[in-house]
Amino acid sequence: MASALYSKDILRLATSIPHLGRLAEPQGTSERRSPVCGSRITVDVVMDAEGHILDIGQMVSACALGQASAAIMGQGAVGRSATDLNWARDALAAWLAGEGALPEGWPDLEVFEPALGHAARHGAIRLPFEDVAEAATNATADA
Repeated sequence: MASALYSKDILRLATSIPHLGRLAEPQGTSERRSPVCGSRITVDVVMDAEGHILDIGQMVSACALGQASAAIMGQGAVGRSATDLNWARDALAAWLAGEGALPEGWPDLEVFEPALGHAARHGAIRLPFEDVAEAATNATADA
C-alpha cells in the first residue's frame, strides 16, 4: 500500500525541486511544519508591481510527498498572484478531502491520487501550497 503512495513519478518530482534556497531580500516569507510527518518548508517570495510572484525561494525538509508537492508548487508559482495561490491552496485541500475537483493549472497534481484515501498524508501535500499562499499574502499586505 505504501509503495503506491511513493510512485516513480512522486520520487522523480521529489528529486527535482526548483527554486531551492532562501532569497536574499524577500518581500514575504512563510514557514510551516507538518506535525504528522515533521516536514518543514520555508518559502520566500518577491512580487512584481502588479502583485504577482517574480521570484521564489524554498527550503524543503520534507518527506517524499512534501518534496513532490514543493516541486509542483515551485514549477507553477512564478507569475501567480496571492489570490491565485489562495485559490490553489483551497482547491487542493478540497480535492484531497474529496470535496472538489483536481485544481486546474497545476500540472502533475494527479500524482497524488493514490494519497486521497490517506488523510494523514494530506498535510505534507498541502504544506508547500499553504506556505506560498501565506508568503504571497504577507508580501502584498506589506506593499
